[in-house]
Amino acid sequence: MGELAFITGFPGFIGRRVVAQVLEQDPELRVAALVEERMLEDARMVAERFGADRIELVTGDIGERHLGLPDDDYERLRAEVGRVFHLAAVYNLAVPIDIARRVNVDGTGNVLDFCRGAEALQRLAYVSSAYVAGTRHGVVYEHELVMGQDFKNHYESTKFQAEVWVRELMDQIPTTILRPAIVVGDSQTGETEKFDGPYYILRVISRAGRARQPTMQFGASNAPFNVVPVDYAVAAMATASSLTETVGETLHLVDPEPLTSRELVELLSHEYAGRPPRGRMPPKVAETSLRFRPVRKALAGTPHESIAYLNHSVSFDTRRARELLGPHGLRPPHFTDYVGPMVSFFREHEDDPKLQPAD
Repeated sequence: MGELAFITGFPGFIGRRVVAQVLEQDPELRVAALVEERMLEDARMVAERFGADRIELVTGDIGERHLGLPDDDYERLRAEVGRVFHLAAVYNLAVPIDIARRVNVDGTGNVLDFCRGAEALQRLAYVSSAYVAGTRHGVVYEHELVMGQDFKNHYESTKFQAEVWVRELMDQIPTTILRPAIVVGDSQTGETEKFDGPYYILRVISRAGRARQPTMQFGASNAPFNVVPVDYAVAAMATASSLTETVGETLHLVDPEPLTSRELVELLSHEYAGRPPRGRMPPKVAETSLRFRPVRKALAGTPHESIAYLNHSVSFDTRRARELLGPHGLRPPHFTDYVGPMVSFFREHEDDPKLQPAD
């Protein structure tokens, strides 16, 4: 009987791809996926596609002690599991603090409790975020965390708190911390789960085109805007979890050569509409205006919290990620290499209600 991997965040967009990747890498591997009750039917359908005989679905809740599992299941899994992938988190930039703390912080603490008693555990692959850097400017290094930074929202602050907790226990739990940037669709197909993040820019460009209006710039000209395609992020997570040399490491899964916000809007406008943006809205004006629902609706539902990411001059060093993942052929493609599939997928599905973010 092969190794058992335990994963949270299934059947989410990244979680289901991680499962598919690790099952493909190891034909003997089995996966136990922690699934919320409300997601159980979706999880069953995804498991059927990947091979239900190798995926065990266990219903629980990371926000509860013992992950909301019956005692027998909890102890059985702790005795058998060799790898843990902790992906479950609330990613909404406008998430209230109580929800963010319960899922991102308390949930991580419950996963750590599970790992501390896991007799055969070889690795915890913990998915953090590059944005635990908060409001820091300049270059952020992979080994850094607590640098006196503030945070732009509760998502950032609670992911920071969770990573502090993970780091405190790295002498007890063999851990690899993975910090992705903003994750977008597949670099080959463009497939994504929801049109949020940089897709708001495409939504604004589309809305402006339908209204026969020009697209405006609304980001700081020289601020880097860091995104990575989901296929790179998933391949890096799966590979890093199996390398002995990544134990105790923190890896930035980011674009080492990101476009600036100005270049991003220009490229998306050219790719979708065949024309450059005209005019510029000052970032502060854009952020303030988007606090009003009629303005948000006019700008395709863009949340005001997102503007900060277009105007934040921070870059992420990738030295350790390059050294450890590069020899395995893992380096993120440049945005210009996959903007075509990204925009094509958006154009084909932009009116699909399942892909629309909540306002």
